[in-house]
Amino acid sequence: MITKEHIFELLETVLDPEVPVLSVVDLGIIRHVEIQDELVKIQITPTYTGCPAMKMIEMNLQAAFAVENIPLSIETILSPAWTTDWMSENGKLKLQKYGIAAPIGLAGRSLGLFEKEIQIACPRCQSVHTEKISEFGSTACKALYRCLDCKEPFDYFKCH
Repeated sequence: MITKEHIFELLETVLDPEVPVLSVVDLGIIRHVEIQDELVKIQITPTYTGCPAMKMIEMNLQAAFAVENIPLSIETILSPAWTTDWMSENGKLKLQKYGIAAPIGLAGRSLGLFEKEIQIACPRCQSVHTEKISEFGSTACKALYRCLDCKEPFDYFKCH
């Protein structure tokens, strides 16, 4: 008998190829899990449409379930669009330990007229004395920052 608990244990073993400390559960891309007889149906939402990592994630999901001889069906759902609000708190902590500043604030929220941009803390020394170098970092979902205290560059996982 396949249980949802076992399914989520398997899902925790499937890592994001771009940020290999995050599972697909941490990332929040698993939208729905259903067990029909012996078939597991999973709905996933990409972090953004056209994300190159999604094909690899789908292959890794298929492989993880094949090892357990569990038939798997994967459906990609584009609406509603994925948001960093769906990331787990544990996933955000893992990002920080990995050297990537975790998303801050709520996705889709615009700054008010007199609000200052959120200060992004350096994941290495925790200083908020940082500056944005580029809107795009190692991948399109990250921005490149530099800490002005420890002088180290780092990625910030942007709010979506």
